[in-house]
Amino acid sequence: MSESSRPKGPSPLVVRGVRRSFKVGERRIEILHGVDLDLHDGERLCLMGASGAGKTTLLNVIGLLDRPDEGSVQIMGTEAWAQSAPARARLRNRSLGFVFQFYHLLPELSALENATLTARLAGLRGGALSAQRDRAAEILRRFGLSERLGHRPGRLSGGEQQRVAIARALLLDPPILVADEPTGNLDRATGERVLELLFEEQERRAFSLLLVTHDERLAQRCSRVVYMEDGLIQADSTTPIPH
Repeated sequence: MSESSRPKGPSPLVVRGVRRSFKVGERRIEILHGVDLDLHDGERLCLMGASGAGKTTLLNVIGLLDRPDEGSVQIMGTEAWAQSAPARARLRNRSLGFVFQFYHLLPELSALENATLTARLAGLRGGALSAQRDRAAEILRRFGLSERLGHRPGRLSGGEQQRVAIARALLLDPPILVADEPTGNLDRATGERVLELLFEEQERRAFSLLLVTHDERLAQRCSRVVYMEDGLIQADSTTPIPH
């Protein structure tokens, strides 16, 4: 899909009754106690909660990395955990983009090669891959990295690495972007620049953004805030943010 606005439609991400527990010694400890969450079409949703509230476990379930014990995750209308492993991998690659606090760039690859990684993982070859490489270069130039395309992560600043990570996440134009503390490893000024870039891309592409943060200032930039506590989204926590 192009970078023009998508038509409004059903919620691209619907989480219902998700439970997840882990065995610790002789005990089994439940981390998620039946989580319900909706990410609406084109919205900017902030998920907040203290450390240990279950946010990371929930993101791993949403990201199709960790199977829940119970419950469902619908991504673009597809029951994700009912799919085979290859089908889940394709769904994750095409429908979900991820931006992390610590960038997770491959140190042996250049900025352009890192940004093109999702296309390679999608199995694109030949002319299709070349077209995505050109598109990745265009995105990086728009992000102010024209002189950094051939640089490896070790030669990039934190802000530059995060811009490469955002370009990688957006290359295949996923309808959902999950950003986990995207400014948490950056100084305030650099974090603000990265945040503006991320929000500008959401305006350009109209994807749905799930933003996980401890930062109240960042939460104020979102259209809705939900709070997670003790493995549950609090029933009365939905807070629309006035603009």
